Amino acid sequence: MKKILLVAALVMGGFMTSQAQEISKNALGLRLGGANGFGAEVSYQRAVGSNNNRLEFDLGWRNDNDFDAFKLVGLYHWVWNIEGGFNWYAGLGAGLGSVSDNRDFLNDNDPDDGAFAFVAGNIGIEYNFDIPLLLSLDFRPEIGFSDYDVIDNFAPDLAIGVRYQF
Repeated sequence: MKKILLVAALVMGGFMTSQAQEISKNALGLRLGGANGFGAEVSYQRAVGSNNNRLEFDLGWRNDNDFDAFKLVGLYHWVWNIEGGFNWYAGLGAGLGSVSDNRDFLNDNDPDDGAFAFVAGNIGIEYNFDIPLLLSLDFRPEIGFSDYDVIDNFAPDLAIGVRYQF
């Protein structure tokens, strides 16, 4: 029985090693989503370690008649190969931001302006083309911490990412 378990472990280890795919050292592009109305984010990914893990930093902003805002999020991703150029990933992170409410308040002279913080999770799938292009689809739920009405306490975000790898 011990021999069978040892052989099974070696076969599984060999299979998992053969399925491993290197992720790009750097990737820069856009993440197009919509949590809290931020829309597009400039996105940078940096590989860390030798285990297909990476850091992701996203900067989002909003400038319209109602609100001026920005947010910065940092995430740590664990990346696993599915098959070929497909990977899936999961991650955790946090972020900070600032919001300025530009609406006129008839009954309130104290608009909702100030800083906010949030924690975020991330799960997604990506395709790594033979050219230096990476496309992704991910889901990022964010839980915000602020007293401002314009920042939701929970904001689910579904986004498409387009990144150049180098």
